[in-house]
Amino acid sequence: MRIYLTGASGFVGSNLAHVFAHRHGAEVVAPAHEHVDLTDELLVRRSVLATKPDAIVHAAIWNDPAGLRSDRRRAWDAYVGATRHVVAAANAVDAHVVLVSTDWVFDGTQGPAGESAPPNPINTYGFLKACSELIVTECAGRGTIARIAGVQGVHRARPSAPRAQDAGFGYLVVSLVDALRAGERFTLWDGPGLNRLATPTLASDAAELVRRALELEATGILHCCGGEHSDRVTLARRATRVFELDEELLDVGPPPDALVGEPVPADTRLDAAATARALGVDLPDLNTMLGRLRAEVDQAWSLA
Repeated sequence: MRIYLTGASGFVGSNLAHVFAHRHGAEVVAPAHEHVDLTDELLVRRSVLATKPDAIVHAAIWNDPAGLRSDRRRAWDAYVGATRHVVAAANAVDAHVVLVSTDWVFDGTQGPAGESAPPNPINTYGFLKACSELIVTECAGRGTIARIAGVQGVHRARPSAPRAQDAGFGYLVVSLVDALRAGERFTLWDGPGLNRLATPTLASDAAELVRRALELEATGILHCCGGEHSDRVTLARRATRVFELDEELLDVGPPPDALVGEPVPADTRLDAAATARALGVDLPDLNTMLGRLRAEVDQAWSLA
């Protein structure tokens, strides 16, 4: 299978590329942004027509929360415009298109939200992703929306440069593991204004679910996430045990005042039962997910 992948240099995209190519032998076409600007419809179409992929997985985002708020035109073009161009190009070559979306399309009052629950985003990122989902739903000949949640894992394009803790769950475990393994204290943020409940997911597990969807030609909305919900504190404490770290170095406190920005959905738990049935898989519980994460982190450290 030839897969055209956008956003391959990012955290989620790098794991998609790894799973597709290294685990399953797919041919991955992953043009860099400087070569194919997804906001340029003609460039996208030319690139896709030249490579004729069987599938397009659209994982590219403009990852700048402040920028999304301050430059709404660029934000719209980077998310909704880019998705429109990708979908049109996929249709031109009859490729299956998968949009990587997010649990933040929900407002934090619907958890656990099933695949058919209507989105109700409360911030710019969630709004742009929800709009992008509509493009796929309404325009794609063969389209899949793969919502992911609370993504953990190693950044396979930059394994030594983890993202810092933020208002969401993403990259949280690796951030605290890096600190505790160095003997440093780590203050886990908890309290109002944060995503406090989610369904933590290993990035490579999410990628496996996307690959399975392509294999089965599954369309519609899928929740490509883990199988157990968690709050921030439970996830952190379970991680210290699975990674065999000193839990006494883990503190819990409020986020810094500087973090205050747009509203964050407090509860983004996803119900993925329908996805598991459609793909014929069992979703991992929290300890299984964390055990796999430890194996990936240890391997990354050994190669650093």
